Amino acid sequence: MLPALRTLAQRFGTALARVGRGLALPLSLVLLLQLGACSGVGQPPRATLLAALALQIELTQGSIAQALQLEPGGSPEVSRVRVAEQQMVPIGDGKGLRLVGQFDWRLPGDPIRVDSPFELYLQRGERGQSWRLARPLSAASGDPPQWLIDPLPLRS
Repeated sequence: MLPALRTLAQRFGTALARVGRGLALPLSLVLLLQLGACSGVGQPPRATLLAALALQIELTQGSIAQALQLEPGGSPEVSRVRVAEQQMVPIGDGKGLRLVGQFDWRLPGDPIRVDSPFELYLQRGERGQSWRLARPLSAASGDPPQWLIDPLPLRS
């Protein structure tokens, strides 16, 4: 009985290996496509992320300076952007991109570089050639959020 079981196991193993080889390529392609979908397809270029983060800091500084009746500071130096999460989100009537991660920045003349988390909303321009910074405004519960949309400055 033992030799019969061994023969059956060998035949089953051989058949399973044939099926596995036949599925290996399609499964590999599906896995690669899934990984590609998570890896930043549609993610804006690094320069766009740097510009968007700098603009977000400038706008926040401007609001604080205005509230405290101070002169706003200069443009921050932004570097080392690390995107940890990315997802498509509705922004107004269109689609946008929500990015979450970490970045380094410092103010002009300040020797201290700060590592900060960020949550950034970006929306593609109408022709798909530019990006805009989108900032959600607080909305009443149940209502869709309203958005402030600021074009990113053109860098030369």
